[in-house]
Amino acid sequence: MRKFVVTIALASLSFASFGQIVSLTTAETAKLKSGIKNDEETKKLYQGFEKSTLKYLSEQPNPIDTIRTEGLLKGNPKKLKTQLALADMNKISALALQYRITGDQKYLNKCVEFLSAWAKTNKPNGDPIDDTNLDPVVEAYDLIKQDIPTADKKQIKQWLSETAWAEINSKRMKPGRGTAINNWNAHRLKVIGEIGYALNNQELITWTIDNLKSHININLYADGTSLDFKERDAMHYHIYDLEPMLKLAIMIDRAKGANFYTYESPKGSSIRKSVEWLIPYIKGEKQHEEYVNTTVKFDRDRAKNNEPGFAPGSMFKPSLALPVLRLSVYFDPAQNDLLKNVGGNANNWQRVLDEVKHK
Repeated sequence: MRKFVVTIALASLSFASFGQIVSLTTAETAKLKSGIKNDEETKKLYQGFEKSTLKYLSEQPNPIDTIRTEGLLKGNPKKLKTQLALADMNKISALALQYRITGDQKYLNKCVEFLSAWAKTNKPNGDPIDDTNLDPVVEAYDLIKQDIPTADKKQIKQWLSETAWAEINSKRMKPGRGTAINNWNAHRLKVIGEIGYALNNQELITWTIDNLKSHININLYADGTSLDFKERDAMHYHIYDLEPMLKLAIMIDRAKGANFYTYESPKGSSIRKSVEWLIPYIKGEKQHEEYVNTTVKFDRDRAKNNEPGFAPGSMFKPSLALPVLRLSVYFDPAQNDLLKNVGGNANNWQRVLDEVKHK
């Protein structure tokens, strides 16, 4: 039984009729197909994508009952097993997109085979750092949900819904726990929000938006820093905290909701301020030594485990901010030049997909 109940005053809320909020809309897919047909560079990139996706048609799903990445050091057998299973994520995403591009039923059938295997096998444990790996699954479902056979669709929807409610009811979210207000909560909100939009579940959407406001107020500061940066003394975690918030803000905007990029909390904090605080470090105007004053034992354990980038004093590399830049240009196109400078001017397939979704 659900421990959390939301009372929704539907009369006072205005929800869009949600189509593909998490993935590509019909119009965006048409735009992508036009680019493939008429732009030589896009066509070349698509051919590489198509070639890899063809291979997935002969592969079998490898679902895992419990995703285990959080808190485990590199080389841990449980983490290695999970990493092997998570190779399915890219396959699922690619098969769904290729079906929408080509309309070829074989890609739909294979994608549904993978999604159904995961829905039957995977059991949510309410850990957002583990569940954040399911982004491609939610995007794929959102992309092809109108064409999934009824029985498979029912099972996949149930699995996704259980994943969202496991996050809401998780012991890791109880008041007083650090995981209720740090980067864990940012990922929790993103997971619940994307599932809410994919399933058109207004209860989940309302819960997410209400809690995003609280998170911005508690987790981000008016000077642009974040709770995670102060605790970990690492840009790595400031970025890891902002990335899911930006993804969620984009979804809300695409659903014709409020602009949570510019939204300011009662204490004056905002996602935009926290992104802009990063810019001088990305440009190289400022430098930062990572993890020197971290308060988290796991950071020190990873350093002892010789995991790259986690040694105290490692210099922040601007390329680590690419996930934030890729997302923030949706709201601030002026950052596109910086994105190209940091990521290189060469086009890639992901950039094509990002630009299709830009305003």
